[in-house]
Amino acid sequence: MMADQLAKGEEFEKKAEKKLNGWGLFGSKYEDAADLFDKAANCYKLAKSWDKAGSIYTKLASCYLKVESKHEAAQASVDAANAYKKTSIKEAISCLEVAVNLFCDIGRLSMAARYLKEIAELYESDQNIELAMSYYEKAADLFQNEEVTTSANQCKQKVAQFAAQLEQYEKAIKIYEEIARHSLKSNLLKYGVKGHLLNAGLCQLCKGDIVAITKALDEYQDLDPTFSGTREYRLLADIASAIDEEDVTKFTDVVKEFDSMTPLDPWKTTLLLRVKEKLKAKELEEDDLT
Repeated sequence: MMADQLAKGEEFEKKAEKKLNGWGLFGSKYEDAADLFDKAANCYKLAKSWDKAGSIYTKLASCYLKVESKHEAAQASVDAANAYKKTSIKEAISCLEVAVNLFCDIGRLSMAARYLKEIAELYESDQNIELAMSYYEKAADLFQNEEVTTSANQCKQKVAQFAAQLEQYEKAIKIYEEIARHSLKSNLLKYGVKGHLLNAGLCQLCKGDIVAITKALDEYQDLDPTFSGTREYRLLADIASAIDEEDVTKFTDVVKEFDSMTPLDPWKTTLLLRVKEKLKAKELEEDDLT
């Protein structure tokens, strides 16, 4: 069956190329060729010949552009990206970039945002944190403009997460605090506030400035008076106190206790290990001095 589909795809492709190279009135040759390219791409997909499908969808997009059908061209570019995802992340991203620009041209900004987020996800799957962060940021801005708040916040949280991983703590803190402030205004979202403040607090701890940490905890308490009654607040306050006392054992006990009740995810664990390493280094310095 796959061999049959491949042969059919090649046949449709040849016919489409022939249409393009022939004469046609008022752009009709591009419409006819587009119809044939679409059929060819479908056959290649059924034959699981993903690179060929991707390349044909790209040609289909070009045909649509010739007849000023930007929406169809954008959709064909998305289809090309979906085919290329199976073989080449680089090609998939390139096609999605084309789609994003076309959706922006025709004012379909929430569609553009959706595909910017998809580009970010592809970079993330490829472990390219810097570019993933950059595209999540672009997506967040567009979603925000279109008032698609939930998606905007999801993207912002990704930006904050990666910023912290890259030790851009100030940037991460700003985002988490902003999301916390925004979430307090919604009955649906306010239950997540303590989590956002915990994340912001962990980034504060990574900076290692006790004065700033104490000030931040006071500000979080002003922002949400219920915060000081949470285990998240207690964790941050106890770690701050362990740092102030330069007590690694206390730090370890505090983290262990929290983790036994609320298991820490890999991101939080990474940040806490950074705090612990700094604390250990300080303790060693003290030992050297005495």
